[in-house]
Amino acid sequence: MTSSPNSPESAWVLEATIRTAPAADSQWQKQLDRLRQIASYDPETQTWHARLGALDLAGVEMLQALFDAARVHGTEACLTPVAVPTYWDGPVFTRGLDVATLLEVQNDRSRPLGQLPLA
Repeated sequence: MTSSPNSPESAWVLEATIRTAPAADSQWQKQLDRLRQIASYDPETQTWHARLGALDLAGVEMLQALFDAARVHGTEACLTPVAVPTYWDGPVFTRGLDVATLLEVQNDRSRPLGQLPLA
């Protein structure tokens, strides 16, 4: 199911975007401590981000931490398959036809319906 990024167009990673939930100071700090272990903060969007390229032990632990944060603190987590970032040196998923189609649609959202992509 995973491979090394031999060709960028045939590989993807799962990106988690996490929005924190409002909380009192002590609960807020616990929420941040939990998220810091698995994600990095983007001050521009005020969201946390993590990437996953394999469903190995580390990947399953990251997903469990996301689910735990949502259950305990009420955070929102969105999982999206994305093309492998150029700086990513971790494992990747190989792209199946269904994921390839989804990625093309996500990367081309601004194109009007019916307009062909430019070469």
